[in-house]
Amino acid sequence: MYKIGEMAVYPAQGVGIVESIEAKDFGGETHDFYILRIVDTDTTIMVPTKNAHNVGLRRLVGDDEIRDVFSLLGKPLEIRPVLTSWSRRQREYQDKIKTGDIFGVAEVLRELCLIRGAKELSYGEKKVLEHARRLLVKEIALSQGSAEDLVAARVDGTYM
Repeated sequence: MYKIGEMAVYPAQGVGIVESIEAKDFGGETHDFYILRIVDTDTTIMVPTKNAHNVGLRRLVGDDEIRDVFSLLGKPLEIRPVLTSWSRRQREYQDKIKTGDIFGVAEVLRELCLIRGAKELSYGEKKVLEHARRLLVKEIALSQGSAEDLVAARVDGTYM
């Protein structure tokens, strides 16, 4: 259960603040919803309270997970032969991002940065890389109460 004013992560959208908990009537049934305002985009999302866990709503990462994320970003990764098309890899990347799992987002970022070191990224690859980086930086910054530019420099320094 989230409280008003608490932060939570909504998959693929990023960190949101629970602005209210409202009851809405649909087809004669009343359901409670978290009203989340996504910090990065100022978008409002309604999440059914009963279904919050199933849609991937979760609490911000803690210090232990943040250490593990930086450890993951810093692990060497051999370039796998690019046997799959960009559209298939993009689907894999989007699937990882949509889970809302910060480690999946970190894996996408690490792999795209590795590919970027070997070749010029396409426009679509650059957009996915930027999205993964933005999600990661924003959550870590808010979780630690740090400035985003400091977290971004640390993230960039880990995999570069």
